Amino acid sequence: MAKNTDTPAPRISVIGTGYLGATHAAAMAEMGFEVIGVDTDPAKVAALAIGEVPFFEPGLPELLRKHVSTGRLRFTTDLAEATALSDVHFICVGTPQQRGSNAANTSYVEAATVEVVRNLTHDGLIVGKSTVPVGTAGRLRVAVQSNLPSGIHAELIWNPEFLREGKAVADTLTPDRIVIGGTSAASEAIMREVYAVPIATGTPVIVCDLPTAELVKVSANAFLATKISFINAIAEVCEAAGANVTVLADALGHDIRIGRQFLNAGLGFGGGCLPKDIRALMHRSGELGAHSAVSLMQQVDEINMAQRQRVIDLTLEALGGSVLNRRIGILGAAFKPDTDDVRDSPALNVAAALHLRGAQVIVFDPEAGTTAKKIFPTLGYADSTDEAVTNADVVLVLTEWPEFVSADPVRLLGLAQGASVIDARNCIDRAAWEQAGWTVRSLGRSAQPTAGRPVFVPA
Repeated sequence: MAKNTDTPAPRISVIGTGYLGATHAAAMAEMGFEVIGVDTDPAKVAALAIGEVPFFEPGLPELLRKHVSTGRLRFTTDLAEATALSDVHFICVGTPQQRGSNAANTSYVEAATVEVVRNLTHDGLIVGKSTVPVGTAGRLRVAVQSNLPSGIHAELIWNPEFLREGKAVADTLTPDRIVIGGTSAASEAIMREVYAVPIATGTPVIVCDLPTAELVKVSANAFLATKISFINAIAEVCEAAGANVTVLADALGHDIRIGRQFLNAGLGFGGGCLPKDIRALMHRSGELGAHSAVSLMQQVDEINMAQRQRVIDLTLEALGGSVLNRRIGILGAAFKPDTDDVRDSPALNVAAALHLRGAQVIVFDPEAGTTAKKIFPTLGYADSTDEAVTNADVVLVLTEWPEFVSADPVRLLGLAQGASVIDARNCIDRAAWEQAGWTVRSLGRSAQPTAGRPVFVPA
């Protein structure tokens, strides 16, 4: 619950109710605050008001319904009303990649901030949560001051988000750190009240300047992307040398300076954050003359994209050099499990590329089938693992959903036409599949099985 003091708890508005905003609004209500979520889309507002979200995120619909019912959370299209009723205004709108450029499009953040400022009826704190290029907040501060109504005081600070898709609710309620940038003593006190619940349980608070706060999220994503591309580069060495990259990663992961997470060699990263953020960092670093960062991110991106072609090459090899008119069972469309997000999904990219080469591609994903179909309607889609595998000449495991990892290879072999499986996530029990009669190929492991049982660690 919010702090119990003589001063009323701050009332909160959340501008933008997409993935970040809807989760943040629900979490703030769970922490005891009165929250109003604002969006320009009436249909989205109506859906959120009954606990429905247009994406798959475990636990979020239940949390929304809980606090809509308590009255602490509501949604509206009326920004002026929400601004008038609130004291702290979180900016949670998107910053998509600009068309024809690696730069982030900050126009939505700028527009939302200015609109909040123009509608202020009393002093307020504007808190940016969107991931923006460094320097954006400084420009927004100028816009805040030039658009303030007479007699009103407002302060703009930055509080980056660190949500993982599939774990967003927990990441908001029990974050591993809270970063607030550019605060005065007064705004820092307000933010410590807003986050009193996680702070009380020991979550560290990092107070810093605006540029540092802007760089934290994108730097974290750049580091994770680099870690993934590093192990994928080493995977190529492992294949050439006859080594096992999964066992190698296990050994590396025991070093506390390195850690095991994000060392799973395979198809690489995708989604709406890592690719966009490393490209935006690359662009902004170039503008600032920080060319070492540009070179590093360029190489990370290139290694990641090359993994998709390597899976296509393995498929061609398994089918004798051509996929034309061959049936390919694709297990996975989302960029990772526990989400229906197919933005820049390596799995869906590989499926589409094989389709363009003339393959009959049948895709199954436990949650992302509908979103995938909207982007690539010409692909074939199955309603189950069994349906995707039935009569397949080759099977590709492209997203490490638990039901694929635990699937019975003996039963699936009885359904398939061929006996080749490409484990593009190094997640299935290779020994069990080979014992069942499958020929297993994966990235970072030679065609012949090697000693050592893999230990798959979700990123």
